[in-house]
Amino acid sequence: MVSRLRSCAPVIRFCQKLNRVKTLEDDMMETSLKRCLTTVDLTLLGIGGMVGSGLYVLTGTVAKETAGPAVVISFLLAGLASLLAAFCYAEFGARVPKTGSAYMFTYISVGEIWAFLIGWNVILEYMIGGAAVARAWSGYLDSIFNHTIKNFTETHIVSWNVPFIAHYPDLLAAGILLVATVFVSFGARVSSWLNHVFSAVSMVVILFILIFGFVLAKPVNWSMQEGGFAPYGMSGILAGTATCFYAFVGFDVIAASSEETKDPQKSIPIATAVSLGMATGAYILVSTVLTLMVPWHTLDPESALSDAFYRRGYSWAGFIVAIGSICAMNTVLLSNLFSLPRIVYAMAEDGLFFQVFARVHPVTKVPVIAIVVFGILMAILALIFDLEALVQFLSIGTLLAYTFVAASVIVLRFQPNKPNSSPSATQPPASQPSSPAQDSGELKEYESFSEKLQLVEMQKKAKERREPGQLRPVFDPYLKFLNAFEPGEVVTISVVSMVVCAICMCIILVFGTNQLQLPLWSVCLLAVLCGTGYLLSLFFIWVHEQQHIIKTFQVPLVPLIPGLSILMNVFLMLKLSAMTWIRFSVWLLVGLLVYFGYGIWHSKENLREPKPQSVAARYVVLPSGSLVETVQTVQPDPQEGTGLGEGSKEEKATR
Repeated sequence: MVSRLRSCAPVIRFCQKLNRVKTLEDDMMETSLKRCLTTVDLTLLGIGGMVGSGLYVLTGTVAKETAGPAVVISFLLAGLASLLAAFCYAEFGARVPKTGSAYMFTYISVGEIWAFLIGWNVILEYMIGGAAVARAWSGYLDSIFNHTIKNFTETHIVSWNVPFIAHYPDLLAAGILLVATVFVSFGARVSSWLNHVFSAVSMVVILFILIFGFVLAKPVNWSMQEGGFAPYGMSGILAGTATCFYAFVGFDVIAASSEETKDPQKSIPIATAVSLGMATGAYILVSTVLTLMVPWHTLDPESALSDAFYRRGYSWAGFIVAIGSICAMNTVLLSNLFSLPRIVYAMAEDGLFFQVFARVHPVTKVPVIAIVVFGILMAILALIFDLEALVQFLSIGTLLAYTFVAASVIVLRFQPNKPNSSPSATQPPASQPSSPAQDSGELKEYESFSEKLQLVEMQKKAKERREPGQLRPVFDPYLKFLNAFEPGEVVTISVVSMVVCAICMCIILVFGTNQLQLPLWSVCLLAVLCGTGYLLSLFFIWVHEQQHIIKTFQVPLVPLIPGLSILMNVFLMLKLSAMTWIRFSVWLLVGLLVYFGYGIWHSKENLREPKPQSVAARYVVLPSGSLVETVQTVQPDPQEGTGLGEGSKEEKATR
């Protein structure tokens, strides 16, 4: 038995290395980047990342094909659902003011390999998102000039017919990405001011659309004569919510900018709430105006707003809408080019990605090599691939990142305090009352009996208060068996159980009656069982003590809000096509090759791990009753970086 455990020791150490978490510095405000962004800068970055081409294209598409005028409710529900994920990002961004967004949050709470995979997929999401927006920007501008650019390229340059490849190289899309890359490489301040200009123009155009649109509004377009307010019913509203949810995925640029923010503890939560609220309001109001101006079933999905003004006799307004659309798409491009290099920089700084991308320019204080390289890669994608082929890759990595961030909030909230951390860092001052003898060096005389009672009550509460991750005292009589576990261990197990139950329940609800061909009674039974397991997991998390941090923003109603975010993200991921999952799996395999070929060997956490002791002793009682001492000399391991391999010599002495 002992020999079997010894043979498994290298595998156990290897698994521990895969799940090691990042060690944070004592001064988390120290950085090689430049802290120059304010709350206003972050708010406009968030608005720019969310209010893009979706406002001018997605509103008309969802209104005509999915929800009708009830697209207003779809955007409201999508905004509330996004708020669940935004809360989690805001807590981490304020608590850990380091760049890297979902990658960093996963690294400090879940583990290294999971953080790498999250960062790897977010990189792909940003690259494809930026290339897709550039293609949309090019197509929108080309349509204003009657597709002159497209016709010229196909006729005089080149055209091809290859699957998944565009019919012609989009030189305009690649060019705008290269120009944006140059501006972003000048520094965070230049990117922020450029975003200010485009956001200001975009917001002025949105105000114009709202004011002029409400003047032209006809309430009859929501009446039963035109099909009613919700012609597709509740199913259409929910389907529209799933589509509209992707319009809000740009808010994570705020968390990605936390290392360049002057006061992240205050600015990150405020900017997240304000930008998400303004983006939700803009989507709701614009979709309201659009469906009131013209009947929803006559909308043009490709250019709904411009076409609506044209049909009401104001074709000149279409040019104003086009200017706003181009400026809005410019802000999304800047958001992608701003966030992507910083995630790459965070991974390279931790040693998980190629070290060259961690270099920061001494003047601009930005990772200029990461900006240039990935800006060029994004331009190549926009040059070659078709917009529809690019969009199919989107969403799954973002939803997976949301899921891990929500789980990380729960794990970190119930994580025990480190031995070297002071209690005041994680607990309010009220939890540390001092005795009268400590205050004055002698017994204190109280003027009233109530003061004595207050002191006794405070001492009682301080005695009953337990460390984060331990069972609450009130549940001791009923759940005493949970005290046998280490602090935080039950919470980690419950989080894994909750995610598994959420996946099973969503699989049953999405595929139960169609792909799985289960009878209705079995679908209901399995859904109830999985839902019960999900609720029990939430309950076992809730009965444990949390960390109490009063200096930074905290997600309310933990673990309920992160749990609901996980459930919704899993549901939306399962609604994606099978081809998207296949491509996602291929990208994951490529990421694993990069991690095991480079990241695990160069990880900075690998260098921080203590080396094994040079001598280890073990005592064994033989059947004869004699005691044997085994002295084991541990030799340096040539493959110490991965936890594989062990050399030893043994000397035995009988006593």
